[in-house]
Amino acid sequence: MLPGHNTNGFPHHKLDDALRILADLGFQSVAITLDQHALDPSSSSLTRQVEHTAALLDRLKLRSVVETGARFLLNPWRKHQPTLLDPDASARAIRACFLTNAVRIGHDLGADAISFWSGTPQEPLEPWEILLDRLAAECHSLADFAHGLNQRLAFEPEPGMLIDTMIRFDSLFGRVAHPAFGLTMDLGHLHCLGETPMTPHLLHWRDRLWNIHLEGMRRGNHEHLQLDEGDLDLAEGLAGLRVAGYKGGLHLELSRHGHDAVNAARTGINLLRAALTAAAPGKTQPTAPVCLGHQT
Repeated sequence: MLPGHNTNGFPHHKLDDALRILADLGFQSVAITLDQHALDPSSSSLTRQVEHTAALLDRLKLRSVVETGARFLLNPWRKHQPTLLDPDASARAIRACFLTNAVRIGHDLGADAISFWSGTPQEPLEPWEILLDRLAAECHSLADFAHGLNQRLAFEPEPGMLIDTMIRFDSLFGRVAHPAFGLTMDLGHLHCLGETPMTPHLLHWRDRLWNIHLEGMRRGNHEHLQLDEGDLDLAEGLAGLRVAGYKGGLHLELSRHGHDAVNAARTGINLLRAALTAAAPGKTQPTAPVCLGHQT
């Protein structure tokens, strides 16, 4: 497992500077959130920027995933809009175009995965089954495109969005049914929503576990904290990931710490290294997994 960090924690840095700082601090993977200052797909110089970033990642020996959760990139008035849930096909197409561009960028960077989420449905709410089928159709189309470029989609359940829990993700996963469609799992989100212990979920999805987010979190409160804050059992989560055989990036999600990005990242990697050492083989391992089965 590789210590990693999301560039959404460096909103006031140039992307090059953020990557160099993270590498100097000892991070080995980076989750690049596409945004106005970081490989904006609408930029006229995108091809040159991506080529430059790919070369820099190689020089810095940083693995990468592409993240698509920028707050106001597609709509300066409304956070995270439009989404793949939008009843207006033209609005959905804006998000779908953005995500296909993210897949292209991931391909050119040699990224491990492209991470995205469902978004929040608009008011008035449509029936769950209609929203789920609409989302599944969009995800399947995107997965077909990603598969053609040998890329993997890592879908993230997010508190407050249509797909928030692992049960709801399972419903979506069954409908998409595509080899390029997998999972971004945020350990803090599991804890926030009471989906604990985490290990059974990690083992159940081990074959589609393509990206990990983590941060400190308090149960019932979706606020991303430093790793030593909140009441998340990080040791249990890391031990579960080891048993699951996860070998990718562990990406710290500290988007609210951008005003103190460098110090937050330095503190974060020190805490993460200590937690990884404590969870190393030979230490106490989690108990036998609980079989979750396929839920619909």
